[in-house]
Amino acid sequence: MYRAPVEEILFTLKYVAGLGADLAEGVFGDLDEDLVDAILGEAGRFATEEVAPLAEIGDRQGSTLVDGAVRTPDGWSDLYRNWAAGGWNSLTAPEEFGGQGLPHMLHIAAMEFWNAGSMAFALAPMLTMGAVEALEKHGSDTLKSVFLAKMISGEWTGTMNLTEPHAGSDLGVLKTRAERRQDGTYRIFGQKIFITWGEHDVTDNIVHLVLARLSGAPEGTRGISLFLVPKFLVNEDGSFGARNDLFCHSIEHKLGIHGSPTCTMVYGDGRFGSENGAVGYLVGEENRGLNCMFTMMNNARLAVGIQGVAMADAATQHALAYARDRTQGKAPGWTGAGMSPIIEHPDIAGTLLTMKALTQGARAIAFACARAVDRAHVADGETARYWQDRASLLTPIAKSFGTDTGVDVASMGIQIHGGMGYIEETGAARYLRDARIAPIYEGTNGIQAIDLVTRKLPLSDGGHVRGLIAELKDVADEVKSSNLEEFGDTAGWLKRSIGDLEQTTEWLLARLSEKNTAEALAGATAYQKLFGLTLTGIYLARGGLADAGDGRRAMRIALARYAAENLLAETAALKNRIIGGAASLAAARIALA
Repeated sequence: MYRAPVEEILFTLKYVAGLGADLAEGVFGDLDEDLVDAILGEAGRFATEEVAPLAEIGDRQGSTLVDGAVRTPDGWSDLYRNWAAGGWNSLTAPEEFGGQGLPHMLHIAAMEFWNAGSMAFALAPMLTMGAVEALEKHGSDTLKSVFLAKMISGEWTGTMNLTEPHAGSDLGVLKTRAERRQDGTYRIFGQKIFITWGEHDVTDNIVHLVLARLSGAPEGTRGISLFLVPKFLVNEDGSFGARNDLFCHSIEHKLGIHGSPTCTMVYGDGRFGSENGAVGYLVGEENRGLNCMFTMMNNARLAVGIQGVAMADAATQHALAYARDRTQGKAPGWTGAGMSPIIEHPDIAGTLLTMKALTQGARAIAFACARAVDRAHVADGETARYWQDRASLLTPIAKSFGTDTGVDVASMGIQIHGGMGYIEETGAARYLRDARIAPIYEGTNGIQAIDLVTRKLPLSDGGHVRGLIAELKDVADEVKSSNLEEFGDTAGWLKRSIGDLEQTTEWLLARLSEKNTAEALAGATAYQKLFGLTLTGIYLARGGLADAGDGRRAMRIALARYAAENLLAETAALKNRIIGGAASLAAARIALA
């Protein structure tokens, strides 16, 4: 059974990501360590005691659709209401609408708990929080006054409606249409697929954010507008009006996240007595909807990255418990009676350490990204720009490395279980089934690599990424100057990995300056992984350098050394693939004919 790693989360936030220094500096006003500890302690308790016990029920039962109504798994409606009553949906939302205005770092940390408890359950609040942010930044005062408080409290949920059967990553070809009405509203007609929690029974209303195209709008993404389309219309006094002309046509039968209803939504077909379309309200400006939706998508990408971390941590806990209990053979040096626990075998121990190192590295990357979001929010001028650039640079890495880690670690967890891992009753398979969607949605990891190389590396003419690399070198130097024998050759491996990152970064920037985008993108995915591995080594080392007085420093140094001496050698191979792989890729296309 999953147990929220509250102490490890707090350590990573404070000593690795930098929250401790921010609190000491007073960056977040009167927020202090005691309050942070209390918030995340209670979040961890709720995830451990209330969310996690219902995960298996959600996976086994799934959500079901009957006559357009979706029923969630047994106990989930009460679970959600208890979760919302605890104020968790309002953690980082603006105070003027009932939110608590806390740093994004706390939200991301809590999201790890909810997702590790049950990723399918956590998807509902994740989408709602994203919708809240988009509406708060781009909605009219009227829309905010009607919808925001209810969404922030968790009384109503929100969704993101982008994808259509023919329009996945390329939103420029979407066909859902919007028509203006004289009263200032719009009518929405069309179909959307893969809509997470598009219909359910846990709240009274669902607020859909829908991308659609107005008649006469420009072609491509420049002609897309964003509309708020509620399940139930809301009267001026706040009471419910008519049922809007939208419904869930079907739900998908998926590999994982069974408890989360993934819906096909139909807008404006007259099912609920209207032939005039679903009533929608414009969010932001006409034909600038994608700009508004990206507000929601950018932070959703970080949230998806933490989903991967959550799956990795849950899978690691599951595998560790099994490896300590399962006996098989006699490990080298085993002197106990009978067979040894499999954790004593070098291969199993190495696999478990790899799982822990990747998980903790991916977590630190996500928290560092969240910190950059927070610092950009409270700063202004050049300081705000610096932190915004840092958040922009880290977001695709946090999303891709976190979700790839979730899949890889969950797969390793099955391997630890051996044949029993392939049997559903052990629970190991669920983590892999749930984790597998995360590298796909909210922009596939391939798209993240394109974004990283073509948009994020050139920030400040490459100055920001170069500055980050300089910071990484400082950490490696600090490890070396610590003269701690326990670090082994950690500093050397860190420096070699950073060198690989620096060389490939300059090579990619040169290709972009030459307008040789194809050659740069041939190595984009490998570069993204190289970056994530290097950051993992650095952040684990930073954790080893910190003395939190909790008696765990030696363990952290040992894990940092293991990661450096066993995982970072891959960066050299990735470097060769990035710099030398484009020609072979171009030549090998003939094999795809």
